[in-house]
Amino acid sequence: MSRGFRRFYAVFNKMHHGCDPDGHKCQLVSQWTWGRTEHLHEMTEREYVEMCEALERIVDPRGREKWQAEQKRLRSSALHQLQKYGVDTTDWNRVNQFCQDPRIAGKPFRDLDFEELAALTRKMRAINHKREKES
Repeated sequence: MSRGFRRFYAVFNKMHHGCDPDGHKCQLVSQWTWGRTEHLHEMTEREYVEMCEALERIVDPRGREKWQAEQKRLRSSALHQLQKYGVDTTDWNRVNQFCQDPRIAGKPFRDLDFEELAALTRKMRAINHKREKES
């Protein structure tokens, strides 16, 4: 499985662990894989997601709500800019088709992460600003 482990380390670094963070990480991974492995990259996607969600609830019980609120805010901003450009934001097929253009985002709207949503919003603001200046 090819993925970054940003989500894990974001929550792991907030946890109070003793002198040996590597040992603590191995212990957590082993616990969530039922002793099958101590390495993050050998975890299944499901094991990884479940472990991260559990750790996030421990570190910040309202973290999921905050994450969802931030995602909603970023998606709303991006959709607003797409709408200003003229994309019918009531039609998800059109939104996804527009975003899949490599010059825009290169993937469907639903697959954009926080950084990509912010980048899309900046790009669309610049495009919309340029269109306004030209007219």
